Amino acid sequence: MRNRAEKLVESLFTISGFVTSIVIVLVVVFLFSGGVHLFRSPSIEHGYVVAVNADNPIDRLSPAELKSIFDYEQTNWQQFGGADEEILVFRLNDITNYFSEEDLGENFEFVSERISQLISENQGIIAFIPQEYAGENFSGKEIDGGTISLSEVFGGKEWLPTATPAPLFGLLPLITGTLWVSFFAILIALPFGLSVSIFMSEVASERVRGILKPVIELLSGIPSVVYGFFGLVVVVPLVQQIFNLDVGETGLTGSLILAIMALPTIITVSEDAMRNCPRAMREASLSLGANRWQTTYKVVIPYSISGITSGVVLGIGRAMGETMAVLMVTGNSAVIPHTILQPLRTIPATIAAELGEVSSGSPHYQALFVLGIILFVITFAINMCVASISAKHKNS
Repeated sequence: MRNRAEKLVESLFTISGFVTSIVIVLVVVFLFSGGVHLFRSPSIEHGYVVAVNADNPIDRLSPAELKSIFDYEQTNWQQFGGADEEILVFRLNDITNYFSEEDLGENFEFVSERISQLISENQGIIAFIPQEYAGENFSGKEIDGGTISLSEVFGGKEWLPTATPAPLFGLLPLITGTLWVSFFAILIALPFGLSVSIFMSEVASERVRGILKPVIELLSGIPSVVYGFFGLVVVVPLVQQIFNLDVGETGLTGSLILAIMALPTIITVSEDAMRNCPRAMREASLSLGANRWQTTYKVVIPYSISGITSGVVLGIGRAMGETMAVLMVTGNSAVIPHTILQPLRTIPATIAAELGEVSSGSPHYQALFVLGIILFVITFAINMCVASISAKHKNS
């Protein structure tokens, strides 16, 4: 009877592990399948075309070039290899500047003809119009924007998914913002976390430890939005005043909040790992003449390095995957930060803020999946590095 119960429990554990593995694989496949389609999408906004005069020698423009034209940053076709002629930007809502209501028709039935006429009469025009107005008798020439490329996404410096006529999905600002905030958060949390865990494990009495441990573990259960409010009310004004900044919502503010959020995980896991160090090893070190600090540094920490690194990884994961608190205190500015005292935006905050507002299957939607893939790859790489370091310490 006992063997049957053991086999049943073993079967349940096996099935549970198998189902969990399948779910993880399906999540990863779903994530990657949702992102790869981005690089097959056209650069120009779906349902619209960019057209120029038929005599214009320009056939292709990149999304960045289209943005510079429609933002009036570039005003001459010569800058793109065309004739020395001023660029005339036209959008559909500009049509009343060129034609009267009678010309357009009572029900706007002549809009297509008038747009075609306007493009044919203006050598330097570039028009962003709905695709339905570029029919068979259209006299203009459609500009080829190509498809969204890897270089534009991973090398792009602008994240403007709502830009027209071609959205920009440059990921560098979001990747650098995530890495900056996470790096400084761990840089702040790691020494404090290890110091507290060493104190609780090797120095504090059972009474002190019994008071501190529940308080520290309670911190990990506080919702992230509460940390965000604490950051807005306390940390943001403090950073703004200390560094004499125009705004206190900066990468440093986000790093401080994330460091506070990561501390309970690092302290709890590291302290438990150190307390699991055999008492015989401590006594052997002390009997050889080592003092308490030498024993901690030379014996306890090397023995517990695997658990300590696990705590650090969990803390890094908490920092890199945090959304609401970071969204509230970092300024949410999608620019490449040059110092930690500048506003920035992270990958998780971008996904949380924008995913609910985009249409399913759109390039913007797919770009957010690419951000999820990048976050997954970064976290996976960190886990592999830490696992490798832990394995080396075990074998040494």
